[in-house]
Amino acid sequence: MRKWAPLVAVCLGTFMLLVDVTIVNVALPDMAVDLHTSFSSLQWVIDSYAVALAALLMGLGSVADLHGRRRVYLAGLAVFAAASLASGLATSPAVLIAARAVQGAGGAAMFATTIALLNASYQGRRRGTAFGVWGAVAGGSAAVGPVLGGLITETLSWRWIFFVN
Repeated sequence: MRKWAPLVAVCLGTFMLLVDVTIVNVALPDMAVDLHTSFSSLQWVIDSYAVALAALLMGLGSVADLHGRRRVYLAGLAVFAAASLASGLATSPAVLIAARAVQGAGGAAMFATTIALLNASYQGRRRGTAFGVWGAVAGGSAAVGPVLGGLITETLSWRWIFFVN
């Protein structure tokens, strides 16, 4: 099992950061009511995450090349988790939007290093298996987000879509 630990860690991180692209969509109406704002003003809750993730991806990949991929991945995971907590605790739309942007930055650090981490951890047939599993997780994550978001929002609260991270 130890030989698959890097794959499990990378896949869990990938699942988390890609689910967070779509999990928020179904919770926006509850967020708007709870934060006393309009539904349309919360569009940046989605956009700030996606923009930060996309904008920082290449630069953080270069940082990982200079300072170590594992180190950057773990730093990104810590930032992502802290920003998830801040998102769940947000008491205003501005705080939530800012926390989501920071969450996107952490996600970018994680996502920028996943391929390199898998490439360095596996060779031959195991590398092919690792990339296949990672690809399946990445592909399924976006589809799972809205369903998971709906279940969590209905049973607990919109805040828990961030706390589960």
